Amino acid sequence: MAFTATVLSVMIASPSDTADARDSVEKALQSWNDTNSRNRGVVLLPWRWETNAVPVLGGPPQALINSQGLDSADIVFALFGSRLGSPTTESVSGTVEEIEGATSRDVPVHLYFSTAPLPHDVEVRQIEGLRDFKAEIQARGLYGEYANPTELTVKVWQSVEHDLASLHLLSPSTEVDTPGGITWLVQPRRESYVNYNLRGVPSSGTRNWLEITNRHATKDAEEVRFSMNEEDAGVLLSAPEEAVTVHSGQTKQLGLQYMLGGAGSPKVTIRWVESGKQKEQTFFI
Repeated sequence: MAFTATVLSVMIASPSDTADARDSVEKALQSWNDTNSRNRGVVLLPWRWETNAVPVLGGPPQALINSQGLDSADIVFALFGSRLGSPTTESVSGTVEEIEGATSRDVPVHLYFSTAPLPHDVEVRQIEGLRDFKAEIQARGLYGEYANPTELTVKVWQSVEHDLASLHLLSPSTEVDTPGGITWLVQPRRESYVNYNLRGVPSSGTRNWLEITNRHATKDAEEVRFSMNEEDAGVLLSAPEEAVTVHSGQTKQLGLQYMLGGAGSPKVTIRWVESGKQKEQTFFI
């Protein structure tokens, strides 16, 4: 069934050595759409030069990419692995030029550096340029890091939620007068914290959790159980062992723990009883 939505163009920018990370960002955007677009009226449209740019002559390649993708982008994800990228006529690399172009228009830019081991054939000049750029960014704002595709997926969702709040595109209420059956709002959350030991030495950490909301205005979901898909070995879900009731408009928080070595996009399945009938639904997170 058709629905009305605000469509946001999301540009994925990076040098050529981050193909897997680019795929992970696109998959994360698609999974966000699958879970949220119909209920929240927002669609995230990925834009990648290798799949979306139209071949045309008439200017430097980077200028054409800028005019076709960057100039209409509402959000930019910029990824770096072991390369800064190839220089353009305007900047030290195409990706850096895209970052600068987006920030000049006040477009949200989410910058992530890989912490994976460097490849054996890494170019010293590229690494040095990347380190210099990273040091420059530290003085201009905040950047993120990712160790594997699963971790990057979570960070994309968090960034999107931040942008939607800034753009005032968040759902106005988690309670919806739903004439039909129960629908769910499933959102991953994350916060950083700092602890101090007895000697006053700080150590940082991150807490991850899911917020799962029964969006129906009047119906309670009974005998609710939560589970992760078995193939998602890299994610642990702290869910009640016994079935619970989730009342209309109520939100449950479930802890998440991300393990190294996870692959694919993690999914959570909700099973419940509604009006005497067993139901279930699976969400990408």
